Amino acid sequence: MGSRGARGVAAQQAIEGLRELAGAGVGAERVFRRADELLRGVLEYDAVCWHSADPATGLVNSVLSDDLSLDGFENAVRLEVWADDVATFSAIRRSGVRAETLSRATRGRLMESVRFREQIRPAGFGDELRAVFDAHGGMWGCAVFMRVPGRGPFLARHRELADLAARHLGNALRACHVPTADVGPGRAADAGPAVVVLGRGNRPIAISGPAEELLGRLSDPSRTSLRVPTAVAMAAEQARRVAHGLPVPQSKIRVQDGDGRWYVLHGSALKGGAEDLVTVVAAPATPADAMPLYLSAYGLTAREQEVALLLVRGCDTRDVSRLLAMKPYTVQDHLKSVFAKAGVASRRELVARIMLGGGVS
Repeated sequence: MGSRGARGVAAQQAIEGLRELAGAGVGAERVFRRADELLRGVLEYDAVCWHSADPATGLVNSVLSDDLSLDGFENAVRLEVWADDVATFSAIRRSGVRAETLSRATRGRLMESVRFREQIRPAGFGDELRAVFDAHGGMWGCAVFMRVPGRGPFLARHRELADLAARHLGNALRACHVPTADVGPGRAADAGPAVVVLGRGNRPIAISGPAEELLGRLSDPSRTSLRVPTAVAMAAEQARRVAHGLPVPQSKIRVQDGDGRWYVLHGSALKGGAEDLVTVVAAPATPADAMPLYLSAYGLTAREQEVALLLVRGCDTRDVSRLLAMKPYTVQDHLKSVFAKAGVASRRELVARIMLGGGVS
């Protein structure tokens, strides 16, 4: 078998391994580490940085890397939010593909990228391949793969393989967020919102009592130069963009703690201070915040999500049929699929599962 044939076999084995991850019942960190084992040889990268993301906005909310020094990670967060660059995660999503290389996006003129000038080249790398992990309408994570200059740029086959791999990784990460029966409101819900005041460089100036415990539970898998979790720093930078009159995907960021509970982080810039102060408030997600995430995590189609949301609002089959202009038997077919994907046997159980994000009372 020639080298091309051997590469094809190895790539297929890697994809099969990624497909199996969706049903493995493991957390996001394990998904990323297993994906690294499967992809490093076939994508031929020298370093990788994995991220989970707010599925609703695609904003990065954690970081994991065993290859890279994250001593300057605060600059990476700043560039991600502020830099008008090519092949950003949001630009890749808008393009309709799941993976893109910096060399291809710049047509070989890498120095046109501020990210290349300020991060990639100083770190000793020559090209970057980015992939977004979308599934069922949400972006559940993303990754940055890098090669040293001596190995040349990523090739078309690398980008195409990363695009295919990203589809399966999206499903695997989505499955990580399916609520389990033991998910409850937790201690933070009783303690009230957690508040953090951040100065320049997202240095914490003051924190409320509940915030100290919550920050620990939202900490990144990898240690970074940030003194707060990535999600908090991203919320702060989004608030600073708003204060400067610049557009943002959304002013709030959703993030899940290690126990599977969703939190909503909202930043607000404080005017008149010399420290570029921002307040970030973190609170347990309300049912309105969490419902779309749970529905997407269950793998419901867009139509199934519409049906499920109407049921939560108290509609019966006839109401759903009328509001969505579909036959009653079609509504019933959708309901059967929704019940199967959510692992429930009745509408009452479905409503409880969606509203509570976990067990059925």
